[in-house]
Amino acid sequence: MASEILFTQQTKQTLQPFLRKYSTVCVLVDENTKKNCLPLLADLFSAENIIEIKSGEAEKTLQTCEKIWSHMTELSLDRKALLVNLGGGVIGDMGGFCASTYKRGIDFIQIPTTLLSQVDASVGGKLGIDFTHNGNTFKNHVGVFNVPQAVIIDPTFLKTLDPKEVRSGFAEIIKHCLIADKSKWNEIKTNTDLSKFDWMELAKHSVGIKEKITLEDPLEKGLRKILNFGHTVGHAIESHFLFIPNKRLLHGEAIAAGMICESWLSVQKGFISMNEHTEIEKYILSVYGKTSITSEEIDVIVPLTIQDKKNESGAIQFSLLEKIGTANFNISLTAAEITASLHYYASL
Repeated sequence: MASEILFTQQTKQTLQPFLRKYSTVCVLVDENTKKNCLPLLADLFSAENIIEIKSGEAEKTLQTCEKIWSHMTELSLDRKALLVNLGGGVIGDMGGFCASTYKRGIDFIQIPTTLLSQVDASVGGKLGIDFTHNGNTFKNHVGVFNVPQAVIIDPTFLKTLDPKEVRSGFAEIIKHCLIADKSKWNEIKTNTDLSKFDWMELAKHSVGIKEKITLEDPLEKGLRKILNFGHTVGHAIESHFLFIPNKRLLHGEAIAAGMICESWLSVQKGFISMNEHTEIEKYILSVYGKTSITSEEIDVIVPLTIQDKKNESGAIQFSLLEKIGTANFNISLTAAEITASLHYYASL
């Protein structure tokens, strides 16, 4: 089943018709979206039905889920209740997961407020939380597939963001172009001034790509894996730096580094030329700069890729560029090859 994806600049008016059929409506926010975004939906939610959590990837844990479930239980929500997730990727992933598991599932609506969540995270029904084991944190390690009743995408919310958050989300737009639309890649690569982009137009483009892929392969058995380009290495980098305050990366910053590594691996596998890789690398570095990674950190990052959700029978699975605009989702790589890609990146 597909979600209804609605592009608007009037979120309140777009949301209201959905609310009438539910016994109770709650909204999940963090301190930032409560302050900056919730006022745009003023008077739709009573004070007791506002569930607030702390912002940040570090909060995407089972402990935070328990707080959300406790609030829902205190309100005696029944299975005809609705949870509206107002926020970025953390709110959407965790709120959707909590809704999907509370009393075996209640409906939820995603209202993504970051560019990252508008162009990627809110679409496709992937929900979940991070999990820490033996001192290592694994991204989205526990979760489910379940689609929201609707996704409401409004670029008005982007005005509330720090420019770094917008830049983070742009990494997923780059990814969508590289794996599925060479002509769009050729268009965006000429511009490093993100303020000049039309975010509504780019959101529609990225969502169109992701929706088409996820409808064909909703449970990530095959084609959907191409959406992970840059993410096998990128998630490992992000996970390693998650609890290092002076080196913590936004998701898109880690994925930018991951795309450079995995583009280089695409060259090593004979898929794309070094000239094509250099074109990708130069553009990504011009937007994101380079993350400093030491040899000692590489030794910690590589083992994290072993826990990637795409892996099968002990093989580390990758989605690499077959050419710009096309990806191959069925590539197995060794730890030595991943290590080499990270050393390549560190040497830039």
